[in-house]
Amino acid sequence: MRIIFLLVVLLKTSLVTASSTVPSPHRRFFTPEGFIKVDPGGLEDVEVTTDNLLSETLSTTTRLFLTGRGLDAGPLPIKLVNNFNKSSVKAYITGLDAGGKVFFALDNGKLIYPDARGSRLPVKVTNDVAISLPSKGESLSITLPSFIRSGRIYFSNRMPSVTNLRDPNANVSWGFVEFTCIRNLLYANISYVDFVGLVLGMTLVAKDGSTQTTAGLEADAVIKICDDLIKQRKLDNHKWTSLCIADTAGRPIRVLSPGNQYDVNPGIFGSYWKHYVDHVWERYTTRDLVIDTQSTAGMIKCRVVRHKLKCDGHERGLPKPDDKDIWGCNSGPFAISENDSLSHTTIVPRLCAGLVRSTLLLDSGFMEPSLGQTSYYTVNPTNHYSRIVHSYEIDGRGYAFPYDDVNPNNNEDASGVVSSDNIHLLTIHAGGPLSNYSSHQ
Repeated sequence: MRIIFLLVVLLKTSLVTASSTVPSPHRRFFTPEGFIKVDPGGLEDVEVTTDNLLSETLSTTTRLFLTGRGLDAGPLPIKLVNNFNKSSVKAYITGLDAGGKVFFALDNGKLIYPDARGSRLPVKVTNDVAISLPSKGESLSITLPSFIRSGRIYFSNRMPSVTNLRDPNANVSWGFVEFTCIRNLLYANISYVDFVGLVLGMTLVAKDGSTQTTAGLEADAVIKICDDLIKQRKLDNHKWTSLCIADTAGRPIRVLSPGNQYDVNPGIFGSYWKHYVDHVWERYTTRDLVIDTQSTAGMIKCRVVRHKLKCDGHERGLPKPDDKDIWGCNSGPFAISENDSLSHTTIVPRLCAGLVRSTLLLDSGFMEPSLGQTSYYTVNPTNHYSRIVHSYEIDGRGYAFPYDDVNPNNNEDASGVVSSDNIHLLTIHAGGPLSNYSSHQ
């Protein structure tokens, strides 16, 4: 793999991006199974958007090399374990420091601060920011600063090229762990909201000896997920196989989420959710939908009035969401701004989760959330990407849509979050699930 990190200065803002190429609809090539084959492009094909950027305020005083230790807390110790049958696995660690500046962390703990040098065009980061993982089964320990915001640890299973400017991310397997650590409070998660790629797992050990684990996917999960998407396409005749991205040899290397595929080709699933939404709106015209906000807002009753879902104490009615709104949970009626009320910010996740998981028309589905994981994705239409992804998670945990952390009060948790304010060690396994983890633990 070759990850292209770019530093761009635009309107006095520095931007760093790592982007992968997905062919546009007019230049797509398909495998016999219906998978989309990659078509790697050049530097000019890298898309710079707010969704794939780590942004900082431009400063002329940033030093190139620093050893960061955060504000008033101890460093963050991590361990990277290689589960691949090869020693060419690379890791890339990036984030924002306490001053809001973009950095890359090296294996010795030093931080590299890239400099755009005032350019309004992409500037290649010339420093070697790749971290080489050891042989299979071996680990590498790294000490990171205590303050990292919007952090990511990327992994790839191929050696980056130093000469090829054509974006290689389209033709290789890669993945990442998201994390934020501020004054000893760590949040980390493994997410499949955007795509499934290289398999990762992680364990967080606290200083009191307690552990939290997100075991990750099975080692060959991408192949199995694509096999199941083939089966699903045969069942309902929707183009689920178009979520599978194959390399130039035709082998699946990652699986896009329906939301990402919709952004590339909005017509790929037709009006997939329309009839289900119509039935939901019809049902809750004559009976209450109860949203358990699991907050001080308590239970909120909602009912459809004049084609909008009106909820007690909510400042506005919610119109019917369309496919884009449901796949992404962040547009149309599900958009949330910083000025929205507590009612809105608690209703939106629970309503969208009920739609994605197709629980709103089930018995007891009138209260969201109330049903457990065994009731998710049991009727059509539903988000079969999320269903299938969860079926190959060793412990069933890891975000497969944006609000996968919405769960009833029985403490079921489908998200892949680990967190602690008493950190001893965060261990991340690349290339396979945790070797000593059992789903019965």
